[in-house]
Amino acid sequence: MTLTPEAVARAGIKTAVVRHQAGSASITVPGTVTSNAYRETKATALVGGIVKDVSAELGAMVARGQRMAVVVSTELADAQMKYLSAQAMLSADHQKLTRTEKLVALGAASRQELDDITAVHAAHETEVAAARQRLLLLGLPAQRVAALRSADEIISELTVVAPGGGTVTSRAINPGQVVAAGQELFVVADLSTVWVIGDLYEKDFSGVRVGAEASATVPGTPPLRGRVAYIDPRLDPATRTAKVRVEVPNAGGMLRLGMYATVSFGVPSVAGAVAVVPRAAIQTIGGRSVVYVAADGDDGRFIERPVKVGAAAGDGVEVTEGLRTGERVVTEGSFFLRAEASRTRSGS
Repeated sequence: MTLTPEAVARAGIKTAVVRHQAGSASITVPGTVTSNAYRETKATALVGGIVKDVSAELGAMVARGQRMAVVVSTELADAQMKYLSAQAMLSADHQKLTRTEKLVALGAASRQELDDITAVHAAHETEVAAARQRLLLLGLPAQRVAALRSADEIISELTVVAPGGGTVTSRAINPGQVVAAGQELFVVADLSTVWVIGDLYEKDFSGVRVGAEASATVPGTPPLRGRVAYIDPRLDPATRTAKVRVEVPNAGGMLRLGMYATVSFGVPSVAGAVAVVPRAAIQTIGGRSVVYVAADGDDGRFIERPVKVGAAAGDGVEVTEGLRTGERVVTEGSFFLRAEASRTRSGS
């Protein structure tokens, strides 16, 4: 077809030179979206007790340090009582040690008596330090421990906070439930990146390597590019496959845990170099792929040429048949040429 210079300008037609590069093929395997296990944190009960309140809902977004639940614990109260008792004994020993030092200086007490009292005082210092450390391990904030001076200040409620920011993917408690120390209460996952776990067949092992580029696709979303992070060294004897893990970004939470996906890996092709054109150059007519080639020496003449399309190649598409290096194909405006060609064929 031939267009006037005005029609070419009006259609905004631009061309690109066909280039050749090493061909590629792809391996596609089924996969499942899972959370990035390295970005999961678990909130556990540091003390046994009864759940008083739960404020973190399943699926909610939480920030690090945010309140998630409250546990009422007699164990925590008992530990504070032991700490106060140890402090009281240490205070009494300190006064006794001070008096004995003065008596020794006056010759009214022996050095042995001072050594005995000093040893007892040191033992009680150790007991106070141990009792304080236990309170910290039970989750009582350091500021709260430092301010603890009397039995009136003892608390029995411990707040469970989010150990990291993310989405609550597991909640194992409800109000009134009895929990034990060390029990898992919540799982918080950072879902800004997720894993897609696929099954790589034995015949494809040689074509996929850790660190290689890959893409994951779920229905209704564009492909997400990532990299192969891990290939299981163990082979499933029943399926003759090994697990392959691809880490992909999950901006906006498009990928949800448990989704089925297809995972594609690019591998070198045995076909050698192939032509590559921008994606916009490819048009589809009646199930055929065509491009519009600019005729040499005639800026307004374009030739519709059927081509055989191969794999995606970055921002372009491989063309395995129908083009030669150095030819110019229409990129912007190719849809206009398709419409013109269809109108010409129909005789309109």
